Amino acid sequence: MNRTSRLAGICLPAILALWMVLTCGSAIAQPDASMAAGNGNPNNGANTAAAAPAPTIAELRAEFARIAPAGKGGTNANAITGAEDDARKQLTQINDIGAQADKFVAARVGDLADLNARLGELGNPPAAGATEDPNITRQRAQLTKERNALDADIRLARLLSIDVRQRGTDLVSQRRQQFEAELTSRAASPLNGTFWNDLREAWPDDLARLQAIALALDDGFAQALEPENRTPVIAALIGALLLAWLGVWAAEHGLARLAMRVLPAGRLRRSLLVIAIVAAHVLLVAVAAHGFVEVLKAYATWDAQARKALQSAAQALTFMAFVIGLGRALLATARPSWRLPPIPDATAERLSVLPWLVALVALVAALAWTPAEINALIDASFAAVVGTHVLTALLLTALVGTVVYRLKALRADAPDAGLPERPMWVGLLVALIGVLMIAIWVLVAVGYVALASFLASQLTWSGIVAAAFYVLFKFADDVFMALVSSRSTFGQRLQKSFNLAPQTLDQAATVLSGLSRVGLFFYMLIALAAPLGTGPGEVFQRSGKFGTGVKVGEFQLVPGAILSAIAVAVVGFIVMRVFKRWLERSYLPNTQLEPGMQSSITTLLGYVGGILVIAFALSALGIGIERIAWVASALSVGIGFGLQAIVQNFISGLILLAEQPVKVGDWVVLGTAEGDVRRINVRATEIVLGDRSTLIVPNSEFITKTVRNMTLSNAEGRVLIRLPMPLTTDAQRVRELILEACRAHEGVLETPAPSLTLEGIENGLLIFQAIAYVASPRLAGGVRSDLLFAILDELKKAALPMATPTTFMMAPTEPAAAAPAPATQNSPIPGMPT
Repeated sequence: MNRTSRLAGICLPAILALWMVLTCGSAIAQPDASMAAGNGNPNNGANTAAAAPAPTIAELRAEFARIAPAGKGGTNANAITGAEDDARKQLTQINDIGAQADKFVAARVGDLADLNARLGELGNPPAAGATEDPNITRQRAQLTKERNALDADIRLARLLSIDVRQRGTDLVSQRRQQFEAELTSRAASPLNGTFWNDLREAWPDDLARLQAIALALDDGFAQALEPENRTPVIAALIGALLLAWLGVWAAEHGLARLAMRVLPAGRLRRSLLVIAIVAAHVLLVAVAAHGFVEVLKAYATWDAQARKALQSAAQALTFMAFVIGLGRALLATARPSWRLPPIPDATAERLSVLPWLVALVALVAALAWTPAEINALIDASFAAVVGTHVLTALLLTALVGTVVYRLKALRADAPDAGLPERPMWVGLLVALIGVLMIAIWVLVAVGYVALASFLASQLTWSGIVAAAFYVLFKFADDVFMALVSSRSTFGQRLQKSFNLAPQTLDQAATVLSGLSRVGLFFYMLIALAAPLGTGPGEVFQRSGKFGTGVKVGEFQLVPGAILSAIAVAVVGFIVMRVFKRWLERSYLPNTQLEPGMQSSITTLLGYVGGILVIAFALSALGIGIERIAWVASALSVGIGFGLQAIVQNFISGLILLAEQPVKVGDWVVLGTAEGDVRRINVRATEIVLGDRSTLIVPNSEFITKTVRNMTLSNAEGRVLIRLPMPLTTDAQRVRELILEACRAHEGVLETPAPSLTLEGIENGLLIFQAIAYVASPRLAGGVRSDLLFAILDELKKAALPMATPTTFMMAPTEPAAAAPAPATQNSPIPGMPT
């Protein structure tokens, strides 16, 4: 078994256990949901196990008619709770009826189409006075009867499905109204004497009911501790304590050692260890608590109320184990290098008591929710219900305030502890919690105790859910970065197997991580809404309804279709890449095609395959060819005005790949640019110039302009050398020297052989022209330089002078000096005064 399979084997159970405890916590947060789920249809398991025949439409209609509308209830809290239970049970029942009706329609539509097809084969009844085979007439009548009966059943099933949806909408609206009525109901304030008088008057009756439950529990424990039952019960208690204490300690240390041996170093090992530790706490404590409860049930007789009380206690202990395990795993005081959140060691040590404090919050919440359940079981007084709400609000806000105060004290030591500066949103969140706590106390003071209790419970539950999903968010990011990114071992295997770019793998890991976080965020919102009356079963039921999709305009966005389209696209592109790789490495090298033609064929097939994969993905998404054509026609105006050049270059690229006037590897001259064609893309072609720079030329330039392809018909290059020599030069000697130099060079081809011609006489000079051929035009420049060096050297040795260009020197003319004037007697003598 490789490391990837071991990693998957560790990940899946841990994630399932963590999600299980979240749903378990939501059941604790809303005990009525679990009661409704347990009392709604007690025979669900038996009906599932037994292969009972599917009910008929008449039976479903009769069962739907027997479900009476839930009563509106009174103002009493217990009456509201009972109405809520009735509404939830009815919603479960009618949803089951609607699902069976939809299944009936889906199963019978095909049969109806077959009957219509068979009737179409028989044709219409003959006209009046005409005759036909009696067997055909009898068969047509029988098929018509069956078709009409089946069509009537399908119509009734669809009508029943509509009625079910309408009743479900009414029940949801009714539940919302009941919930709002319970929250907005006002009772006597604890600051008022009426509150305490009501409690004192109702206390004897409530105490009697509580004593009845306590007596039932006492009888059950007494029966369980009788001499013949004492030994197994005490042994079960000791085993449960050892499993819940020593078992958790051993599992935590064993998982850390297992992670170091099995998992590679990195972030995934840290986040996965947190999930594994939380799962170990939950599973071991759940097995211990529920196992001990089952032992008590086996060795004693308990009534319904006592059984539910024991079950609630086991669930509360399991939820406490979840909170403690989550806090210990996040702080990781024993393994600082494995700590998931960026918390300094000193701060983590001071926060080590925080998980137990939060567990105490959870315990108080469980104890606050348990009396609410007991209130419903024993039909407690309205005063007891109000008192329970007050106790819940005050205890939860007091403990949450203690946690916030302790965190604030740690923030005062932030500079010394090395903590980073707190983000603004954290400060706003703490301020919001403070404002909410003050609002809860005000609501308790004015008498809105139900709303205050709900806000306090929701505040506690939100903190626990946020911590749990923080771990899941980190794990979702770490698992894809560790498995898919280019830095992981599995990612490097993908890169080598499918020739993927590292950036592609990193982008895929980022996208997958983002999608998983979006899905987790969706379920986090559902988990946060659990105390609003949504049980675990309804969570998955409502999330499953998203499979019907969301309609945007004329398009139906269905999650299942989106996933199918993504799967088709991923598989299609992988298959296409494997096919291209097979062509490049296996098939095309064995053909007579040139390398440039092979590259062009692979590129063209890649374009065709990409278009087909996109078409299949759109088809899986539910977008047909006609809709694609509609979108294309809608974009035609934009293409005509704004995308004309892009479309022109795209079509030109297809022409280049099809006609092959220029292919990969050709040496082309386009205007003043000359270079080697490296790649022909959809829009442009890449040309590598002599200085190793890349020139990107739009494909339309190769179609609409003159292009010189040096290697289109012949891949050989030509070296041309022109030498001027004096008229007195020995032409035969020059010819021999130049041809010998060409033949001596290793880059010059023997066939065609180098040649030398005397072009003529220009300006009193002999013009010699030498032509030699090389294997590629890319070699012509270097060979020409080598030949010039060799020819000049040989000419110098042979004393054959090169022609010296005639230079005309134009000297400037000086102006003539003026002739002196003849002296006269009257001329002054120089130097003498006149």
